[in-house]
This record gives sequence, C-alpha cells and structure tokens, in this order.
Amino acid sequence: MHKKIMLGNEAVARGAYEAGCMVAAGYPGTPSTEILESVAANYRGIKAQWSPNEKVALDVVAGASVAGARAMAAMKHVGLNVAADSLFTLSYTGVNGGMVIVNADDPGAWSSQNEQDNRHYARAAKLPMLDPSSPEEARQFTRMAFDISEQFDRPVIVRITTRVAHSQGAVNLEEPKKAKLKPFERNPKKYVMIPAHARPRHLFVEEQAKKLKEYSETSGLNRIEWNSRSTGIITNGIAYQYVKEVCPDASILKIGMVWPLPDKLICEFCNNVDELYVVEELDPFIEDYTRALGYKPRGKEIIPICGELTPEIVDMAINQKVPGNKIPSYYGKLPGRPPALCKGCPHGYVFNVLKKLDLNVNGDIGCYTLAVLPPYSAMHTQTCMGAGIGMHVGFEKARGEDFIKKTVAVIGDSTFVHSGIAPLIDLVYNKCHGTVIILDNRATAMTGHQDHPATGRTLMGEETHELDLELLAKACGVRRVRKVDPKDVETFERVVKEEIEAKEPSVIISLRKCILKR
Repeated sequence: MHKKIMLGNEAVARGAYEAGCMVAAGYPGTPSTEILESVAANYRGIKAQWSPNEKVALDVVAGASVAGARAMAAMKHVGLNVAADSLFTLSYTGVNGGMVIVNADDPGAWSSQNEQDNRHYARAAKLPMLDPSSPEEARQFTRMAFDISEQFDRPVIVRITTRVAHSQGAVNLEEPKKAKLKPFERNPKKYVMIPAHARPRHLFVEEQAKKLKEYSETSGLNRIEWNSRSTGIITNGIAYQYVKEVCPDASILKIGMVWPLPDKLICEFCNNVDELYVVEELDPFIEDYTRALGYKPRGKEIIPICGELTPEIVDMAINQKVPGNKIPSYYGKLPGRPPALCKGCPHGYVFNVLKKLDLNVNGDIGCYTLAVLPPYSAMHTQTCMGAGIGMHVGFEKARGEDFIKKTVAVIGDSTFVHSGIAPLIDLVYNKCHGTVIILDNRATAMTGHQDHPATGRTLMGEETHELDLELLAKACGVRRVRKVDPKDVETFERVVKEEIEAKEPSVIISLRKCILKR
C-alpha cells in the first residue's frame, strides 16, 4: 500500500475516488474548496462541477444518486444552510447510488460569518454523520460513507473542520472500486414526497435510525482506547489529536460517528473511569447527550464554547483545571495583521466612492466584505450570501424613498448568481427604487479565483456559456443597467450619483477583473 502526504481536503477527494464516486458538485467556500478542486485535477473520471449554489449542488448529487451513481456534494458549514431544504427531504427519500455530503465546519470563524456546529443538522435531519480526526481518517471515512449510504438507504454527512481540512498527513492509497451505475427504477412512493408518501417514509427513517444506532455501537468508528482508568475523556474530530498529545495516560472514547451516538459504548466507558471529561469544539453536543444518559462529565465548564481548541487549551483545562472563562487566548501572541483588500483591487475604487458620498451600504459575502475595515469603513450590514439586496428592500420599506437615495446594496458576481437574483426580482416586484452594485471581478475571488456561470469556464476547465449579468438584470425587470469600469473613478462616481436619484430600480455593474486572476 502506497502512502502520500495530503491535505485533509485532498484526502476526502481521494476517498471519494476510491469509493467509485462518479459525480461531485459543490460551491466554493473555505475550508471546503480544495475538495472539488482536487477531484477535478486528479480524478478526471469523476464528473465534477461548481454549481450556482449549494442547494443546486445537492440537488444535482441527489439526481445522480437516484439515477444510480455514487455522488458527493461538498460545501462549508453555512453552505449546508442553503442546501437544508433539500437535505431534510432527502432524509426521507433515501438513495439509490451512495450519496455523501461533505460539510466543513469552521471553529474560530477564520473565514466565515459564524461558528455554527453542524453536528446538530445530523440529529435534526436524522442522518448519519462521520467525523474524521486526520487526513487519513478523512479518506477512510469518506470511502466508508458511500457503503453506509447504500447499506442503510441514507445520505451520509462527513463533517470535517478547518484543522482537518487544511492539515497535512500521511494518507494510505488504496485501489479504487470500479465505478458502476446501479439500475434506475421508477419508484414514486420513495422519491416523490407528497404527504401521502412522506408519512410512511418517516416511519422508514425511524426504523433505519435504530439500525444505524446498532451500527454505531459495533462498526469500529467509535472505539475505546483503554489506559489509566483514573481519567476518561470522550472526544471527537481534531480534539482527539489534542487529547492524545496532552493526556497520554488517559483512557479515551474516540467518537468517529457523531450521529447516532453509541449509548452502550458511552455507558461502558463512563462506568469504568473515575473522572469523566468531554472535550469537543463548539457546542456541548456529546456532553449534553452523555448527561442525558445520566452521567456528569466535565465539559464546557472548563472547555471554551467559542473558538477552536488548541493543545494548550486542552492541557490547561484538564491537567490544570482552569475554568473555561479564564483560559488565556492562544490567538494573537504576535502583532495582529488584519485582512485587507489587495493593493489595486477594483473593489477599492468602488468603496472609496461610496465612502466619499457617505452612502449607507448593505453588503454581502466576498472579498469586498473587507470594506467594512479601515481605510474604507464603507459597509454597514452583512449577514449571508445574497442578503444585502433583501436588506436593502427592507431599508426602503422601513424608511421610505428619500432614505434609500443615500443607500446602495453591493454584491459580487459569483454571489449574485448564488443568491442575489431572487432578491433583485423582489426589489423590482415590490416597486422599490434602490440601486444595486454588482462587483464583477470575473471570479469567485475570496476562495481562490474559482470559476462560476458568468465566467464562461467550468471547474473541469471547459469553455461554456457565459451568463450575461446585464441581460439577466434586465430580465428581472431592471430597466436602468449601467456597466462601468470602477478604475475610471470620475465616471463611476457620476454614475452612482445618477442612479441613486433614479425613481426606479437600477443596477450598476462594476466590471474589472481581479488583479490576481490571470
């Protein structure tokens, strides 16, 4: 068996390849982006694509699964929010070919707007979730997930976190399974979720949950590593590596399948140790479950609930028993270097003008979100992909037409395709007068310059139809659409002044290629 040093994300791609995956789809988002990039670069037999957003990606993968192919969707944690509508119903339909959803959480919010813990999705959607703690486990668990999916007729979530996704480790390279289509069979009672079909499928979900519970107990994904019985630690994911490093003598219950959790194994472990701890990042997911079984572990009283863990934090919490709110931060020992727009970034010209005109700016997710920071300080709201235009409508509804003349919404080209079209339609449909600026730098730049439907190139490097944002805006009902090079600052400022005074919706397309994109 050969070994190779790989990123966790590369190992996920390898696991999918070895499992015989035939279709992969996603939307770029740190820390998950390299998964599909690695698939496209190294495993050309897999039909890989960037989709306009995560829900579309999951629907594509679901279609491939029903058609008989093994298929994988990859996205960051907030992307699963976008795909959740499909996710919950796919729990009812089940699969044909194995279906795996790779979800990358971001403890510490290094590149995200929140730190949400997506283990809760597995419990809410009643789906199995695997949680690897290293690149090698990322490969193993992804490969296993396809088998589990077909064995139990369930989509399977593989949850990685930033440190697993972006750490490197030795990964075993196994021979891939031969990709093979399963027969497609028309089965409306399984795949068409009208209420009459959904009710019996819910019973099926509950039946499979019991079988998965037993699998969780016996599969080896969850295992006890006995050592000294004086200290017992239940842990999962990257926290397992930290526990092994700073508590080498402790007994450990390593949770690799975080849903459903193994009751019998947890009870066996808890009953045979003197001091019991749960070490996990973010929410007390395993801790609360262990407490519900009747045990009293130490967990979030000494382990911080915010931010990612480090070996030092775990060491101080368990070996020195320092309360969580007194544990010093291990971020920022060096002087801080806040992120900033690149020198010469086309967005910089835009925000200099918006700041000069003292406009309220409803923002969005992308490089341009950094305009909230000095020297621009020219963004005033931002929540999630596509929200800026919707919030812009809310501003006008709340404060009226005169106020909206001092307000604009900004959104990137990729983000506009992702989730900005529907709110633009809403703006027109509900007779608002606002100005939307589409910051078109010809790339999904924040995550590494990936292509999208308006760049004219696919993930596989093929030329394709280039979505025309100007025609699209007009098709949404916007009659005033202006395309301007923001580096022509005088013209750009004049256009902004003209459009915010217009008594109808308007769109300005700020068109200039990212300076880092070839």
